[in-house]
Amino acid sequence: MIDRHVIQTDNAPAAIGPYSQAIASGPLIFVSGQIPLDPTTGTLITGDIASQTRQVLHNAQAILQAAGSSLEQVVKTTVFLADINDFAAMNTVYAEFFGDTVPARSAMQVAALPKGARIEIEMIALRPDS
Repeated sequence: MIDRHVIQTDNAPAAIGPYSQAIASGPLIFVSGQIPLDPTTGTLITGDIASQTRQVLHNAQAILQAAGSSLEQVVKTTVFLADINDFAAMNTVYAEFFGDTVPARSAMQVAALPKGARIEIEMIALRPDS
């Protein structure tokens, strides 16, 4: 039977519903969609799409670190945007975090995101210790 472990860290926002920040199972880590919440206050950060993207990626990075992984181990992301016109600005910040180790990715506009966020990103990463 494949193991299944809940990943939780105080360095990322607590789940705002009945889900885990991430689940590690076998060689993979499944990071739940992250929106730009401040991990200390749990409130949505204000600002442009670049600021919100940066917060989302910092949150996901903290979850991956808690799972013993990193952004370099991410194999797939899905980016949800409230406005597809934010794609280029999001992409610039996204590239800062992933550099030359870019994962496979899907990106799409959605009708709305939790708490009025402009962006949400979910990830699948490798679990090096498995």
